[in-house]
Amino acid sequence: GRKGGHKGRARQYTSPEEIDAQLQAEKQKAREEEEQEEGGEGATGDPKKEKKSLDSDESDEDDEDYQQKRKGVEGLIDIENPNRVVQATKKVTQLDLDGPKELSRREREEIEKQKAKERYMKMHLAGKTEQAKADLARLAIIRKQREEAARKKEEERKAKDEAAMAGKRLQSLSLNK
Repeated sequence: GRKGGHKGRARQYTSPEEIDAQLQAEKQKAREEEEQEEGGEGATGDPKKEKKSLDSDESDEDDEDYQQKRKGVEGLIDIENPNRVVQATKKVTQLDLDGPKELSRREREEIEKQKAKERYMKMHLAGKTEQAKADLARLAIIRKQREEAARKKEEERKAKDEAAMAGKRLQSLSLNK
């Protein structure tokens, strides 16, 4: 027979309550270890410390921010690097949503491109650009050509009318004789 692959195995899901209980147990163990290292008294310490263990997660976050564990040799040597930027996590209450927002390079370029296009269109409509001047000159030439064509048509029409009138006069004179 064939051996089944890893995809047919039964999956086990952990409930959120179990996860919370595990996290609380780990935090409790870490606190007890810290207390043993500091004072060596264990669980029979201050009632304030026991109260802290029962408090909400806010006190846990404050303790973590206050006392960060250093890795490797960092604890032994104090280095002040002026170029090192420590990224501080901000809380939601500290965020400034109303302040001016930084635009990305692409957004800035897109806005500049739109503004340049608008300026060009204004100049073009005012007739100040090279293309607008060329268009106006071409339009003037076309107008002159059309006026000349219309004038020639009018002259031809008048000449036809006069020729027709002259022909009618000749006919009427010849009929009268």
